[in-house]
Amino acid sequence: MKLSDPVTTIKGVGDKTKNLLEKIGIITIGDSLTYYPNRYRKYEIAIPFLDAIKTFGQESDEVFKGDDAILVKIQNPAILKQTKRMPIVVYKHEMAGEKLEVVWYRTAFVKSTLKIGEEFVFCGKMERSGKGYKMEHPEIFPVNKYRQLEGKYLPVYSTTKGLSQNTIRNIVKEAIDLKEEGDDYLPDGIIKNAGLDGYDKCLRMIHFPDDLELLKNAYKRFAFDELFMFCLAMKYEKLTAVEQENKIVIEQTGLAKNAMEKLPFTLTDAQKKALSDIFSDIGDPKHIMKRLIQGDVGSGKTIVAFLAMLEVCENGYQSALMAPTEVLARQHYNNFVGLKEMLGLDDLEIIFLSGSLSAAQKRDAYERMQTIDKAIVVGTNALIQKKAVYKNLGLVVTDEQHRFGVKQREGLEEKSNSPHVLVMSATPIPRTLAIILYGDLDVTVIDELPAKRLPIKNCVVGESYRKTAYRFIEDQVKAGHQCYIICSMIETSENVEAQSVEEYTKELSSKLNKDIRIGKMHGKMLPKDKDKIMGSFACGDIDVLVSTTVVEVGVDVPNATVMMIEDSGRFGLAALHQLRGRVGRGEAQSYCIFMNSSDKDEVAERLGILNKTNDGFVIAEEDLKLRGPGDFFGIRQSGDFNFKIADIYRDSDLLKSAAREADILLKKDRELSLPENNLIKMRLSEFYEKIVL
Repeated sequence: MKLSDPVTTIKGVGDKTKNLLEKIGIITIGDSLTYYPNRYRKYEIAIPFLDAIKTFGQESDEVFKGDDAILVKIQNPAILKQTKRMPIVVYKHEMAGEKLEVVWYRTAFVKSTLKIGEEFVFCGKMERSGKGYKMEHPEIFPVNKYRQLEGKYLPVYSTTKGLSQNTIRNIVKEAIDLKEEGDDYLPDGIIKNAGLDGYDKCLRMIHFPDDLELLKNAYKRFAFDELFMFCLAMKYEKLTAVEQENKIVIEQTGLAKNAMEKLPFTLTDAQKKALSDIFSDIGDPKHIMKRLIQGDVGSGKTIVAFLAMLEVCENGYQSALMAPTEVLARQHYNNFVGLKEMLGLDDLEIIFLSGSLSAAQKRDAYERMQTIDKAIVVGTNALIQKKAVYKNLGLVVTDEQHRFGVKQREGLEEKSNSPHVLVMSATPIPRTLAIILYGDLDVTVIDELPAKRLPIKNCVVGESYRKTAYRFIEDQVKAGHQCYIICSMIETSENVEAQSVEEYTKELSSKLNKDIRIGKMHGKMLPKDKDKIMGSFACGDIDVLVSTTVVEVGVDVPNATVMMIEDSGRFGLAALHQLRGRVGRGEAQSYCIFMNSSDKDEVAERLGILNKTNDGFVIAEEDLKLRGPGDFFGIRQSGDFNFKIADIYRDSDLLKSAAREADILLKKDRELSLPENNLIKMRLSEFYEKIVL
């Protein structure tokens, strides 16, 4: 069996299951093997009901906490209640005056399963109910069968409607069993230097671990694999890029300097330094520019890009800016049109292109792109489609570039003969890590905020402050401003005690003034629906937007002055800082309210850092110190790079190790032509097909 074989190779995977698997990205056998669990459920030691009561409500220090496992000897018959909607089975247990009611829905067969005198383990969540306790729809295990599972971990995968956990588990298990054991793609030297276990062993342990230590080793192995391939690809590109001669030499005409003098604000020293780096790159005949501008939210990266694009256009070349969403692309387009009018640049063309345009609008955009020299083209990935042909593209700018795939970025670069590349990112990554992660790019940091921006006022509060927070939001809306409220879940989960967007929005409607317009948004929505909601919020048609973290990188809404983050202890510091950056975009005073429902000291310590500073780079460095190496199963927060399992903050030491090993490898075998590196070269080719930068 080959990893490239279709998943239908596995017995029992028919067309229906195949279609469902495609929705979660599983198309081949290899896809199923790298579809890692997002968490694990532990089979806890089964204990008698009375013992469970003694430990009820106590916090566990374990990494994984499974459901309660209650050992019960059946005393009396279960009762079957036939309602109009469904059959319900109820079993009532009583010992030493303590009562437990257990309920199952739509499973009438349970009544005959619970035979008097026999012992079972009820595996579920035990909760207080009146003067007793209650369990709803727990799994039922014969004692001898459950004893075989005790202490083991059950993988839990992200799924879609109609696709059960058991189906995914069975597919993954069979794929592992069918996979031929072979040589590890990593040479023995790298495995030894990085302290890793073998690939095949770790593959089984990442899905079906026998104990926590083996699971940690498996996590370390696959996190290293992702980071190593990433670093290898970046360094390989860097080696290639150095050899590229600059065929588009841009001379400074003075246009950007004149434009700077006409702006109603003064650029910061950091912005001026960034422009200097760009002009030095694009004017050097020896190599093309490949530069990252890394700046905190609101630091003014876009105006720097615009001024660079002006000089490129004045030299007779076009520039293009590609954004990850249409809403963000339109925001850039509108800003550029406004700057053009303000600066009196009548001969400059600003062209917009996206998939949502009408056929006539697209034809007009295509025609202008092919005929006008002095043009800035702004859009989404429509800029790299086959019909998008440029006359003379000289500069490519990508916004939040790690949200684009290699093919997308290369697709835009290939629209011309080696154009200059400028990348903008607002992700606050410590410089030591940024140099590694953006290994194919030179890095410039904009570490100052414009003078007119008022610092965001922060507060970390508990549940007792909620009513006050709602009144404050009402006052801000009354004053003509808008607010964000962030929840960590889309819908309520039995396993995660977090506010859901759907339920929170309903509850909020009853708490706030009825005149306040509330909108909701989450990642499960279609992109066009998210764009529509975000557009309505930007236009002022929504007063309070309840959302998941999908607003982390989005359009500027200068009128939004409050960011309230529920369950803030569940998020990483970098993610919280990115969310906070959605406000404070205008001249009005802005506020961020971190709701903390945890009583843990480490959560208070982390949130205290955000309370003290608005500097994303300081926060990133502090986050790195707090998390430390080995915290494999904490809050994952660097999903922007689309690693399946690795996290650049949590795995900073692994990242440095991976970069070091990639350097050593390329110094020994620059072309990866030695026999022992054949498998690595094959992996690198596959990586370019999948990784999102």
